Amino acid sequence: MSLQPFKFQTDPDQASMTVSRGFAAPRALVWDCYSKPELLDRWYAPSPLTAKTKTMEFRPGGHWHFAMVTPEGQEYWSRLDYLAIAPIDGYTGFDGFSDPEGNMLDDMPISRQDLRFRDVEGGTLVVCQVQYDSAEDLQKVIDMGVEAGVASTMQRLAELLEELA
Repeated sequence: MSLQPFKFQTDPDQASMTVSRGFAAPRALVWDCYSKPELLDRWYAPSPLTAKTKTMEFRPGGHWHFAMVTPEGQEYWSRLDYLAIAPIDGYTGFDGFSDPEGNMLDDMPISRQDLRFRDVEGGTLVVCQVQYDSAEDLQKVIDMGVEAGVASTMQRLAELLEELA
């Protein structure tokens, strides 16, 4: 049995999307790649962008404030506020675009994300359920290219995990 390939599903009626992918790495290592800024900065942006952490407090009530940076140096800021964390099993939080100071942008969708990490044959399955306030917000991120962006980002994670294993 092979690991699950990248899977992207949307449900406009529920204003949600689900993203999943299997990785050939132990769950603790995959978890580290999602919870340590020095590792997140190595993969958490679609190619050719890079990630740059400004601040990170990986705890309930904490946040991760970071930018995705183009090769030309343009920065796209985001903030993920952690609601709950269950080490190596998953976490939930609110995610959205922000300004460089960490203030959420009013004209951009904010999502609630629920990430789960599960042992599977040959590695780890990551499943991210994303909930938006409206079908319009979901459509806005689809129109921005979220599927291709997440697919590229997940591929970068797979490459980093191969390097770290």
